[in-house]
Amino acid sequence: MSVEPKRRALITGASSGIGKATALAFAKAGIDVALVSRSLEKLEAVALAAKDTGVAAKIYAVDLACVGQVKEQIQAIAHDFGDIDILVNSAGIAYTGMLSETSLEDWQQVINLNLTSVFQCILGILPGMRDRQSGTIINIVSIAGKQAFANWGAYSVSKSGLIALSQALAQEERAHGIRVTAIYPGAVNTELWDTETVNANFDRSKMLTPEIVAQSILHTALLPPQAVIDELTLMPSAGVL
Repeated sequence: MSVEPKRRALITGASSGIGKATALAFAKAGIDVALVSRSLEKLEAVALAAKDTGVAAKIYAVDLACVGQVKEQIQAIAHDFGDIDILVNSAGIAYTGMLSETSLEDWQQVINLNLTSVFQCILGILPGMRDRQSGTIINIVSIAGKQAFANWGAYSVSKSGLIALSQALAQEERAHGIRVTAIYPGAVNTELWDTETVNANFDRSKMLTPEIVAQSILHTALLPPQAVIDELTLMPSAGVL
C-alpha cells in the first residue's frame, strides 16, 4: 500500500476570512500549512486549530504592503518550512471610493497589496516548484476583476490585473508542471466589510461564507496533477454582487 507524500501549502492572509478558512480546510485534508499574515497573535489561534488535526503548522509575520521585501521573506519561509507544493494568495485589501476622489497613495496601496505582493509571493515560490516540476498556485481574485463596479474602481483594477497575471503565469509555467488557478468569488462575509477602507451596505447574511470558498480552493488543490481548473467563478445563489 503506497503512502501519499505529505503536501505543504503556504497561505497568505491566513489570520482571517478566506485565508483562515482555507488553512483549516487544508489541515483537515492532511496538508501541512505555513500561515502568513501581519498579525502573529491571530495566526497563533489558526495554527493551534490546524495542529489539532495532526498536521504541521507554522506561523510567519509578513507585511505584504512592504512589497520590496516580500519575495525574500517568502523564500525564507519556504526554506524554513520545506518545499511548498501549494501557494494560496488570499491576502488583500478591499477599498471603496470614486476614482475622482482616490488619492495616489490609496491607489498604490490597493495595487501593492492586491497585485504586486501576489507577484512577489509567486516569485518567492516559483524556483522551487520549477526545480520539482510540480506545484499549484491559487490566486483569490474577485468577481470585481471580471466586472468593474462604480465606487470600486481601484479594487476592480487591482483584481483585473491579478486575472492577467494568473493567465500569463499559467501559460508560462505549464511546461514546468505548475498549475495556476484564478478563483473569482462574489461577495463573501468576511471582516473586510468592517475595515475603514470600505463603505458599503449589503445583506451579509446572503453572501458566501469563507468556508464555502475554502472548499472550492481545497477541491482545486486536490485535483490530479493532469487536470487544472483555470478559472472558477463562485457566486452566492442569492445573487449578491
